[in-house]
Amino acid sequence: MTEVTRDAIRAAEQLIRPHVRHTPVLPVDLADFGRPAHPVALKLECLQHSGSFKARGAFTSFLTRDVPDAGVVAASGGNHGAAVAYAAARLGIPATVFVPSVTSSAKADRIRGYGAKLVVGGDRYADALAASEEFVAGTGALTVHAYDQPETLIGQGTLGLEIAHDLPDVDTLLVAVGGGGLVGGIAAWFRGEVKVVAVEPEGAPTLHRALAAGEPVDAPTEGIAADSLAPKQVGRLMFPIAQQFVAESVLVTDDAIASAQASLWETARVVAEPGGAAALSALLSGAYVPQPGERVAVLVCGANTTAVRF
Repeated sequence: MTEVTRDAIRAAEQLIRPHVRHTPVLPVDLADFGRPAHPVALKLECLQHSGSFKARGAFTSFLTRDVPDAGVVAASGGNHGAAVAYAAARLGIPATVFVPSVTSSAKADRIRGYGAKLVVGGDRYADALAASEEFVAGTGALTVHAYDQPETLIGQGTLGLEIAHDLPDVDTLLVAVGGGGLVGGIAAWFRGEVKVVAVEPEGAPTLHRALAAGEPVDAPTEGIAADSLAPKQVGRLMFPIAQQFVAESVLVTDDAIASAQASLWETARVVAEPGGAAALSALLSGAYVPQPGERVAVLVCGANTTAVRF
């Protein structure tokens, strides 16, 4: 399973189906959020096991690769680590997760709660990744990359398959981008048949800069969604997919993301972390304006946040 093809995505979907949720779609109207009226479908992958879409890639990796006795290791801003910890717990595999200091307490607590060993390695994702690579060299544990690995892309691609099943008439899908595993897998499924729009924070424009440069290049790693949408570079495996099948990248401000996060809760009673609300923020801020009659879907991809407390 080394090529990110529709056949590989179909096979992975069948393999992981017993372990992941088929998440629901919520129809809303932009008028409910104070924008000009336009129907929108919210795909609530924030309701997935471990709180984000990342469980798909984790299970795909574990179920298609040989896992050594040393177990698995991951570097993560939080969501990937939580997914790896959850999948490892379900499958009885030892897991070690390296996170940067910017990881939210909600995500760190979730990783620990699933029984994984949590290690803080540096201030940014790149630091945690370097620390995890040292750990692999010393233990022989299996690396599960957050976004730049075929199994990860294929697993996230199962979400594209699911969206195609749920919304067969969709024209446009807005997807938040960090390292690009999610948008790469989804774009590999749709292959241009649906307009895939990448949404990135202004403080971490990884794909935006790569598309402008013609190759992955360093980008800033700042902003409200830095724990989920701020690697140093977009993934090299997904980049050719994005060049071919991602229609455009739009940038959104931190204020727009925070506003969308609050609006999701106030208007639809949906809890999303900043990265999970980023795609919707493009519509609510006017960074992406749909055409009349354009059938738009938005992926709400993560909910690991302490923004709502009970």
